[in-house]
This record gives sequence, C-alpha cells and structure tokens, in this order.
Amino acid sequence: MYEKIPEMRCPKCDAKMEKVEYEGVKIERCKQCKGIWFDMLEKDELKAKAGSESVDSGDKVMGKEYNTKKNVNCPKCLTPMTRKRDRKQNHIVYDYCPTCHGTFFDAGEFTDFKQETILDFIKKILKTA
Repeated sequence: MYEKIPEMRCPKCDAKMEKVEYEGVKIERCKQCKGIWFDMLEKDELKAKAGSESVDSGDKVMGKEYNTKKNVNCPKCLTPMTRKRDRKQNHIVYDYCPTCHGTFFDAGEFTDFKQETILDFIKKILKTA
C-alpha cells in the first residue's frame, strides 16, 4: 500500500504548483502567481544554465506584491519559512525552509538572481573595502 502525496500548493497564494523541467532540472512553479519552488541547490544549478530565466514567466510587479507576504509555510514540509537576503545581491529577499532547505522565489526574483550586474559587483567591493 502506498500513501498518496498531496499536490504541492503555493506558499503565497495557495494555488496548485506545476512541475517544470529545464535541461534536467525539475522545479515547481505556481499556476497563478508564478512563484518558483526550488528544492535544495536547484536554484544554483538552474542559475548556471544558459537561458534558464525562461522558467520565471510571471509578472515581476505581481511578484513584488507577493514578496511582502510574510509568515508562510514550506510547500513541501509545512515548516514555517524564514526570509533570507541573497549574499551577492542584497536587494533579493526570498523565502527559505530551514528544515528541507528549499527556497521560494516570487515571480521575477529568479531572473534578477540570475542576472548579477556590474553594479552588484561594485557594491560588493565597496562593502568589503
């Protein structure tokens, strides 16, 4: 006998998540708000692949609105998620699960995460100087 695993729901808008695959990396994307769930290390693996920002198909303005929603639970293990800032791009704030180590990016955040700019590099240098 097997136990049916419930369908993953978006931690921000509670809509169903769909499975999306890009060059062998499988992620989940919300059907409504287009936020993206990454299991541990998937965001970095996908970041390294050319053209992978195409999976971030949502409206970044809507993503910024959803990014203000706090106190959300992990869609995988239901643990309360914490808010984290990206170390290289301080303006990116995403939701992180301390139990299963997954991350949730609101629409537009993965594209921003992937496109580290020269300005981000200069800010980093000035901060360490």
